[in-house]
Amino acid sequence: MTEAANTSLPRHPATAFGGGAIIGALGGLIGLGGAEFRLPILIGFFNLAALEAVILNKAMSLVVVATALPFRAGTVPFGAIADNWPIVINLLAGSLIGAWFGAGWATRLRSETLYKVIAIMLVAIAIVLMLGHDATAGQPLLTGVAQMIAGAIAGFVIGVVAALLGVAGGELLIPTLVLLFGADIKLAGSLSLAVSLPTMLVGFTRYSRDQSFSVIGRNKAFLLIMAAGSIVGTFIGGLLLGIVPNAILLPALAIILLISAVKVWRH
Repeated sequence: MTEAANTSLPRHPATAFGGGAIIGALGGLIGLGGAEFRLPILIGFFNLAALEAVILNKAMSLVVVATALPFRAGTVPFGAIADNWPIVINLLAGSLIGAWFGAGWATRLRSETLYKVIAIMLVAIAIVLMLGHDATAGQPLLTGVAQMIAGAIAGFVIGVVAALLGVAGGELLIPTLVLLFGADIKLAGSLSLAVSLPTMLVGFTRYSRDQSFSVIGRNKAFLLIMAAGSIVGTFIGGLLLGIVPNAILLPALAIILLISAVKVWRH
C-alpha cells in the first residue's frame, strides 16, 4: 500500500510540538508512550494515510520508549530489570515474531481495511485501560511451563498489535506482567519498556522494506519536532501522575480513544 499523504493541513512546528506534548502528557500520566492517542491525530488532524501514520507513529514511539527507561531509572533501577530477564525473554520470544508478522500484514492491507483494524484495536485498548491498568501485584496466574507458553502467546499478540498500530504495547504488556507474572506495577512499567523497545525495532525494520517507509524522509522535520514534544509531555505527565486521580483519568482517556476509533473508522 503506497497511498500518499494529503499535506493540505498545516504542519506548523508549534502545532506538531504542542500535539506531541499533549499526547506525551497523557501517556506519561498512565505509564504509556502515548502512541494510542497520537495515531488518531496523525490520521484525522494531520491527514496522513493509515500506513504512513502507523510508520511515523512507530518512529516517534521508539524515541519516547528509548528515553522513558532512563527517566524511570530513579524509581526502577536497571538492576531490577536485569533481575527479571527471564520474564523479558519469555515475552520477547513471542512479541518479536508477532511484530514481524503484524508489520507485514499492515503493508498488505487495503487502506479501508487498515483504518477499520485500527479503529477496532483502539476500542479494545480503551477496554483494557479501563479493566486492566489498576491491576495489583500478587501471585502469578500461572507457573512453570504453562506460564512460559502463555507468556509467549501473549507476547505474540502484543507484538502484532504494536506493529499494526505503531504503538509500544505497554497498555497490554503492563496488565500481562502484573496478572500473569505477578510483577509490581512500577516494575511492570519498566519491564514493558524493555520488551517494547526490541519489539518495535523489529516492526520498524519490517516496515523499512515497504515503499511507504519513505514517509520518514518526507516528514523528517515534522517527526523530530513532534517526537521532541512527546518526550517533554511524557516528562510532564509523570510529574502530574500524583495529582490526577485514576478514577477520573482512565474513563476520560477511554472515551477519547472511543471517539478516535469512530473518527478513524469513518475516515
